[in-house]
Amino acid sequence: MKAKNTVYLAQSLDGFIADPNGNIDWLSKIENPQHSDLGFADFMAQIDAIVMGRNTFEQVMQYGQWPYDKPVFVLSQSLEKLPEQSKDKAYLVCASEKEVISQLHQLGHYRLYVDGGKLVQSFLTKELIDELIVITVPVVLGQGLKWLPDSPLKGKISLLATSVLLGQLVQSHYQVRTGSSV
Repeated sequence: MKAKNTVYLAQSLDGFIADPNGNIDWLSKIENPQHSDLGFADFMAQIDAIVMGRNTFEQVMQYGQWPYDKPVFVLSQSLEKLPEQSKDKAYLVCASEKEVISQLHQLGHYRLYVDGGKLVQSFLTKELIDELIVITVPVVLGQGLKWLPDSPLKGKISLLATSVLLGQLVQSHYQVRTGSSV
């Protein structure tokens, strides 16, 4: 099976994934009368596991109900253990990004969903992302948390597809080719 690391996220029109306090409540204001998941279930059906940053994991824990049916590997250098309610759902990993990928491949997890602003930045900088699926919401936050690194990316980003969702959101699907594959 071919390994693939994919980012799937929503951003504001000005490129932020959360407001300055880490809140994403602006996403719930999207008019969605049919309660469409915007293709997220189809995306999740194609992945084996989720690699998530600590901040994103802590936000997910506030949802009350666990939203994933795939194993979640929380990459953190500061956490010592995960909350009891995440037992058998999430696993703490204290390793580099490349080591985590190697460990997950050994466990049979080849198609990874990389989630979390800082983690995505780190994976992109280290040329460890293969695809980006970005949903742009027509909201301007003005400031907030970014998902793109401040430094230029070495690889080439090619647009694979674009679609309009709910008549107001733009979903762009990109392939990221790193230095060795460009």
